[in-house]
Amino acid sequence: MAFKKDFLWGGATAANQYEGAYDVDGKGLSTADVITQGSLKEARKITWKNPKTGETGYIPLSMNTKEMKFPEGAQPSVLDGYYYPSHEATDFYHHYQEDIKDMAEMGFKCFRMSINWSRIFPNGDDEEPNEKGLEFYDKVFKELKKYNIEPLVTLSHYETPLNLTIKYGGWKDRRLIDFYVHYAETVMKRYKGLVKYWLTFNEINCMSMMPFMAGGIMNPSPQNIAQGAHNQFVASALTVKAGHEIDPNNKVGQMLAFSATYPYTCDPADQIYVIEQMHNTLFYSDVQTGGRYPEYKLQEYKRNGIKLDDNPIDYELIKDYSADFLSFSCYSSSTVTTHKEDIPSGRGNFVMGIKNPYLKESEWGWATDPYVLRYALNTLWDRYHKPLWIVENGLGAVDKISSDGKIHDDYRIDYLKQNINSMRDAVNIDGIDLMGYEMWGCIDLVSAGTGQMSKRYGFVYVDRDDKGNGTLKRIPKDSFYWYKKVIASNGEDLTD
Repeated sequence: MAFKKDFLWGGATAANQYEGAYDVDGKGLSTADVITQGSLKEARKITWKNPKTGETGYIPLSMNTKEMKFPEGAQPSVLDGYYYPSHEATDFYHHYQEDIKDMAEMGFKCFRMSINWSRIFPNGDDEEPNEKGLEFYDKVFKELKKYNIEPLVTLSHYETPLNLTIKYGGWKDRRLIDFYVHYAETVMKRYKGLVKYWLTFNEINCMSMMPFMAGGIMNPSPQNIAQGAHNQFVASALTVKAGHEIDPNNKVGQMLAFSATYPYTCDPADQIYVIEQMHNTLFYSDVQTGGRYPEYKLQEYKRNGIKLDDNPIDYELIKDYSADFLSFSCYSSSTVTTHKEDIPSGRGNFVMGIKNPYLKESEWGWATDPYVLRYALNTLWDRYHKPLWIVENGLGAVDKISSDGKIHDDYRIDYLKQNINSMRDAVNIDGIDLMGYEMWGCIDLVSAGTGQMSKRYGFVYVDRDDKGNGTLKRIPKDSFYWYKKVIASNGEDLTD
């Protein structure tokens, strides 16, 4: 068999896209709660209000950080007249028993989820936790334990408590290190014996592209982005340290957003460009998993006049308490070139680069790459030689209920077949140490990139539309029964 006996098959979600109940049982607002719905053609919006003047408005959620600076005096706020999909999402808060039962029926060995920081500490800097929030996750983890499903818990998944953004400017402020570690220690102690796998920050490298989502940073200058990343590195190292002290069985990992990057031509300049693009991603794992700042980043900071608010202990912590394993998301690949003339660009909302003529695209413009997981696994294994874990991979698509009342998502099955075969080759042929595979959005949830429900990922359809209408009824798709067979055969049977 390609995959080891204890391979952790399962699925993944995030509280801000799935949980709902945004103002229930003492939960505070998070950065996700002030982001509206968008679409492939229209960016999501971060809404704001100036409490002194009463003026309101929004800025686009953009990968162009120059567009992401708030007006003077503006504070991210929930406003009337806008639809915020995270507020209700697909209501795991009130459907957790039903959803976990569906996961158990598929045979899940693992469920990746996140704890919503502002459900535990509503303001982020509170001294005492919100007991009602702790009790909710008590129930979730005990329900998972009932079915022998191992939780993989992300501590911060694009949902910084909003108060920390307004009061401190988000992760650019070193004081957030202590607030975060207090939160991490609180939940690690509370759920000792129920949770042993932890991730500190979701897709930490998105600090460079989406600093508001990744770190609640309202002024995304290069200096603030660099400082925000550094503060998260230190907080992560301290969390690894605390996790091991609280329970020696704890494993605390990194989570990286990874996309293979290919040169469009055989011009050597294109290959150098690929190296430069990959540095933007691998810098974060070089520090958090590799345990040191790489020379290329230090030189970049020197050239750009970036000086970190740091101390020597930071670097000792980063070295001594690097991640126990490296987990990552990987959906697609991108193609880049230094040649700009007459070359078609990619159209996916998070896809940078140009259209790859050898690959098909999804309805949202993401290239479907049958080799991408093998490429990703080899790249990361060769660089770090630490256990790897694919914790996001999947296909966003429009799913429709057929006249027979079922959802026939053969396109999703085809995508997953290609990707499982790709990771099987990495294990079988290349000898990669792979811990598990978690398909993203295993129960339909809100898309992070567009805020849509119509961009569906799950094995289970949820009756909810882009405007928040629907019964929230759950319906298994054809892929539900296919994945059940995949897990039962430990990845050997991929037939329809």
